[in-house]
Amino acid sequence: MVPLKAEKHSFDLFDANTKDTEGKNWIYLPYGPFISIKKYSEWIKTVENGNDPVFFAIIRKTDFKAVGVASYLRVKPNSGSIEVGHINYSPLLQNSTEGTEAMYLMMKWVFENGYRRYEWKCNALNIKSRNAAQRLGFSYEGIFRQMLISKGRNRDTAWFAIIDKEWEDLKKCFETFLSKDNFSKDGIPLVSLSSLSKSLLYKLDSMELS
Repeated sequence: MVPLKAEKHSFDLFDANTKDTEGKNWIYLPYGPFISIKKYSEWIKTVENGNDPVFFAIIRKTDFKAVGVASYLRVKPNSGSIEVGHINYSPLLQNSTEGTEAMYLMMKWVFENGYRRYEWKCNALNIKSRNAAQRLGFSYEGIFRQMLISKGRNRDTAWFAIIDKEWEDLKKCFETFLSKDNFSKDGIPLVSLSSLSKSLLYKLDSMELS
């Protein structure tokens, strides 16, 4: 992962996103799809030097091409809270070990730099994002109804989070999953990440109300 830059990454990212022929990747994002590299590059230029959100390009190891984007946002050092968002994995990165590793590395940086809470929020209708969050160890915390209007439509927002006391156990799950010993010769994981992380998820109905 490297800082997102229009000059370096626009072409590769635009090309990777053309594999999403139905434009499904953009349904729940507040921007896109982009009709040309020029338009996509112009958008990247508006965010590439920001400090909140901070955007990254996810680089594929086999050919060093950018195949996805993610960011940190709502960075609150005083309260120790930070969010991951603007996640846009092209079809070349979806369902890949590299995609999982990118999320792990972002998470690892968060907790190694003293943050207490790492958040994931998504449109409540975005079932793939909700499943991905829990696979990665983010616990479901509820729905904020009518939180936003995005692309002219109401958005109820599903909230997920990991807190610092959960990190060490979750880190072991990632290390087990990403270990070379966990993959067959064909690159198929022998043990899924979701099976490792499932027991760590906080149960919303276990909250005690005073």
